[in-house]
Amino acid sequence: MTRQRVLNAIGELDYSPNLIARSMTSKRTGSVGVIVPFFTRPFFSEVLRGVAGAVARTGRELILYNVESNEQSVTYYRTLPKQRKVDGLLVISLYPDDAAATGFRHAGLPVVLVDAYHPLLTSLVVNNVEGAYQAVKCLIEQGHRRIGYINGITEGDFRFNTSNDRYAGLHRALGEAGILYEPNLVLTAEWNRQGGRQAALQLLTRPNRPTAIFATSDIQAIGVLEAARSLNLSVPTDLSVIGFDGIELSEILELSTVQQPMQYMGEVGAQKLIAQIESTADAAPELIRVQPSLVLRRTITNPPAMSEVTLTQEA
Repeated sequence: MTRQRVLNAIGELDYSPNLIARSMTSKRTGSVGVIVPFFTRPFFSEVLRGVAGAVARTGRELILYNVESNEQSVTYYRTLPKQRKVDGLLVISLYPDDAAATGFRHAGLPVVLVDAYHPLLTSLVVNNVEGAYQAVKCLIEQGHRRIGYINGITEGDFRFNTSNDRYAGLHRALGEAGILYEPNLVLTAEWNRQGGRQAALQLLTRPNRPTAIFATSDIQAIGVLEAARSLNLSVPTDLSVIGFDGIELSEILELSTVQQPMQYMGEVGAQKLIAQIESTADAAPELIRVQPSLVLRRTITNPPAMSEVTLTQEA
């Protein structure tokens, strides 16, 4: 009787859409949580656009948990299942360990990973190895043999695998073409324009500089374009450049890139999570593989003659 009187009082107050009453009857909050690192970066922003659209169409609210350290994400993994502030969690580009994944399952909290994988959880992953392989293979087919590679650093204590996967794609393409791997053509930099620019300056001011650079993100590749301009190198006449991600700015700058379907990834991840929330059965984890695509624009051409590849002093 007490419960019914509370529900009646809530109804009389004309709550719309009456989320409190719904949560009392269904034991649901009407909210979906998203755990994401560095959400202001273009890749994560694009994925979140897909998530937000899919969640909004169901009338649910979106709660964003931005994390900047692995310790912070572990805290969320431990506390959110107990607090029940959300009906399910979408985890982007982070890798819950076995203890966290088991905890989600035991708590009955639906969890879907996007751009990450765990065998106990539904996971949507991008074939980063294939994407990097296609990018480097394209440069080799254009005639490039000295290909610089700018990888992304491991930030904080996050366990990002994209850098390792794209590095593996580079090795595969070089090995398949019989091109000797040269460690001095590979640098690691921060995932931003400044990191890409500084790494490119190091590569492009060496004797016998690379004729092409593949950067592990579009933002880094934009830094490469800035470095080339400061050295009076023409892109693509003097230097070919390929990025990775396919952010909107890459299209504006006509940058060749490996396109990830970022909004689609977010949308599908959210749809899978909502399906789990609404299901009465305990569904088996799915592994969803997404293929990137190579987009060729104005920043790629054949390499210059070897006699033109000389030491260039920074302007």
